[in-house]
Amino acid sequence: MSRRVVGVTLDNLDHLSRHSRGCVFWELAPHMKEQSEEFGQTEFDKEAWISAVLLEWGSCGRIIYADGVPAGHVLYAPPSVVPRASTFPTSPASPDAVLITALQVLPEFTGGGLGRVLVQAVAKDLTRRGVKAIEAFGDATPDEPNCVLPADFLLSVGFKTVRPHPKWPRMRLELRTALTWKEDVEAALERLLGTVSISATAGTKEPSFRPV
Repeated sequence: MSRRVVGVTLDNLDHLSRHSRGCVFWELAPHMKEQSEEFGQTEFDKEAWISAVLLEWGSCGRIIYADGVPAGHVLYAPPSVVPRASTFPTSPASPDAVLITALQVLPEFTGGGLGRVLVQAVAKDLTRRGVKAIEAFGDATPDEPNCVLPADFLLSVGFKTVRPHPKWPRMRLELRTALTWKEDVEAALERLLGTVSISATAGTKEPSFRPV
């Protein structure tokens, strides 16, 4: 399965899941969210929020494609532009962190590690921009679908709890930690390719590699 990750833009918003396009839980204050739902303009308000963040802050999302098909996405932004972030009992988010507000892998693509790939894509982007950490509010007891990420998922991709709560823990991923495994794999691959190059120049048959 080929994978490709691209930035969210106004031109590919329709590649987000329908649920995510219509969820303004994070983007609007609670009373504004209710009004948006009442008047049926959640998708418009979501697009307006993404447009504003792109203009004022820069890239705020990634979409992952599997064999050319949209398979999942992640959205993230500074806590200052995420109104809901101030309403949790474990608020506020740390001033040196960027907040993940949504991460979804479509059901037909779960189990393939795409969620971890999306987190790594966010880590790579934010590290280049000088951000120290990613934070997220987790749902410790997700008994029904909502717009808050399950805490168990966040733990599985390297987040640590920085402020516990029986329902809404605040969790953090230091970006250096997030990239360590990727750097280790790349270093091992470079060593392997160096060995292969030496062997090939010595007259041995160069092995073939199959992508995994």
